[in-house]
Amino acid sequence: MLAKWFYEAKHTVVLTGAGMSTESGLADFRSALDGMWNEYDPLLFASRDAMTYERELFVRFYKNRIEKLQSAMPHEGYYYLSEWEKSGHISSILTQNIDGFHKKAGSKNVAEMHGTLCEVYCDDCGEAFENAHFLNDDNICDCGGFKRPGVVLFGEPLPMSAIHLAKQETRKADLFIVLGSSLSVSPANLFPVEAKRHGARVIIVNDEETKYDTMADLVINRKIKDVLTELAEEKG
Repeated sequence: MLAKWFYEAKHTVVLTGAGMSTESGLADFRSALDGMWNEYDPLLFASRDAMTYERELFVRFYKNRIEKLQSAMPHEGYYYLSEWEKSGHISSILTQNIDGFHKKAGSKNVAEMHGTLCEVYCDDCGEAFENAHFLNDDNICDCGGFKRPGVVLFGEPLPMSAIHLAKQETRKADLFIVLGSSLSVSPANLFPVEAKRHGARVIIVNDEETKYDTMADLVINRKIKDVLTELAEEKG
């Protein structure tokens, strides 16, 4: 059924969450078992207050995250999504992840709703830099501002350009696929509902159940890599 709907759809939108990252070896920050939230309190380290008042701890926290990111790579599922975008089978990707793996794998029309760890930018003037600046403790911009990670911190709004793209794409979708999201965080969990309201079929692929499963047209509780690999082989 997944393959039939996927290859027949005219405008497919994909929403990805932490499950995509964990299959590439990155920690799931919301995992109750081994997520980094057990090691660090996000309200202390991943917040705007921490950046302002606990700068040394903030830098150590994000240097650790960037180092772990650089030791991981996108799995094959990311490349399938990229190929399907090129062939017209996928119109856009909305992601809650900050690893930049979709773009690294070649996807172009990506809404990074929580920002990205792949770059830093000056908190004062907005100039962007590679994240190597952060790893090398090159944290002060020529204007005197602080070069901070390009992620959305607690206490900050989501990037309006990404959210606007997500809303536009959701309303156009005739097929909306969720990959690896628990759909527990707003506004990401509202997009499949909005897609359904506009007539799209909704498919959820996730290791565990979500509270939106009853709304979906199809739910698959399996590894994302396996599902996308089989989907690619189905076409072949």
